[in-house]
Amino acid sequence: MNPVDMVIKNGTVLAMDPGRTALENGAVWVTGDTISEIGPWDGDPRGAGTVIDAKGGLILPGLINGHTHAAMSLFRGLADDLPLMDWLNHYIFPAESRMDAEFVYLGTLLACAEMILSGTTTFCDMYLFEQETARAARRAGMRCLAGEVLYDFPSPNYGPPEKGLAYTEDLIKRWRDDPLVSIAVEPHSLFTCSPELLTAAGELARDAEVPLVIHVAETLDEIAQIKERYGKSPVAHLDSLGLLGPRLIADHCVHLDAPAIDRMAEVGVRVVHNPESNMKLASGVAPVPEMLARGLAVGLGTDGCASNNNLDLFAEMDTAAKLHKLQSMDPTVLDAVTVLEMATRRGAAALGMEGITGSLEPGKKADIIVLDTDKPHLIPMYNPYSHIVYAARGSDVIHSIINGEPVMRDRRLLTLDLDEIIRDADEKALEVRSWVRRDGP
Repeated sequence: MNPVDMVIKNGTVLAMDPGRTALENGAVWVTGDTISEIGPWDGDPRGAGTVIDAKGGLILPGLINGHTHAAMSLFRGLADDLPLMDWLNHYIFPAESRMDAEFVYLGTLLACAEMILSGTTTFCDMYLFEQETARAARRAGMRCLAGEVLYDFPSPNYGPPEKGLAYTEDLIKRWRDDPLVSIAVEPHSLFTCSPELLTAAGELARDAEVPLVIHVAETLDEIAQIKERYGKSPVAHLDSLGLLGPRLIADHCVHLDAPAIDRMAEVGVRVVHNPESNMKLASGVAPVPEMLARGLAVGLGTDGCASNNNLDLFAEMDTAAKLHKLQSMDPTVLDAVTVLEMATRRGAAALGMEGITGSLEPGKKADIIVLDTDKPHLIPMYNPYSHIVYAARGSDVIHSIINGEPVMRDRRLLTLDLDEIIRDADEKALEVRSWVRRDGP
């Protein structure tokens, strides 16, 4: 047998594969960027140059944040307790008009640090200056699906709307063969994008063979606007434009009726659920149990820090599980294993990455985290899945490997200078304050 490069040993392996493989005193062996073997720890490191001892903790796939706006980490707490349209039109859009590439690069570095420290190894981003998002993710060593936000009004990045698709096409070409960063086409929403822009975005995504990402049916106000403009629901409007299908990643999907869910399932639309953002903005509760029952691939996202206000998927899992139990008045809905799957294997499927990441299986990329379970709030542990969803915190993650490379060991970031990022972020916040009056920007 050829020597391997790394082994993570002496922990309970939760593979999160379709068979829900769980191995006490297990190990994962890694060759290059790929998992070569999982199994019981037999004391043989197979010649590995790097040995990580889980010390009885949990070994599982890195978590997948299916929808966020990473650079909005610098807007954390900027405008809270407001309705979505007020929040967007009077605070976020005006503040974003003042941003530049440096802002996005720094904000994404801050977000990447937060995500790595809380167990996320992959994220899907929609924002401005996404070349900087991609650069920051690459520096952090994170797996990222990024896309420039497109809309019908001028962008502080690419200028007039007609240049947005050209910018996106350049991103696709620039990052085509990168092992960590990939690009999607990302029109913002149905109420900020004309049918012509949506159609052109869909054509680019199809021709370039990349995902199409869009906010869908997030609020009742959106439903009313689309009904008034086009006489259809958001899903019917997308369908009429020929945009429904497995290439489409629909974020939020709060207000869907049964026919819409059935149609999305029929054509293989992928969905990302953002419970904390939807709660904070009072957008509503997405029909996730119904979508899962119809076979839709549903992942989990935090949304941006301006509407959450953190990027901790452990907190998001806990919220998702409890929210839907309350909504349905059924404690069996969205059990812990299902919710953890939404942050791992199902989350990978929602981003079209199921062949790459999301579970610990030979041949998949080595995106792996280790949780320290020797903590008062995690003892005793009868059911590891339950503990991860209902008791664990992002700060319990002690090691993180992405694409076969350690990015955090013993809670220490290896790819980023955290002190420098925090210092720079505090300085940038002084500038952001100058953009904002007490009653808005």
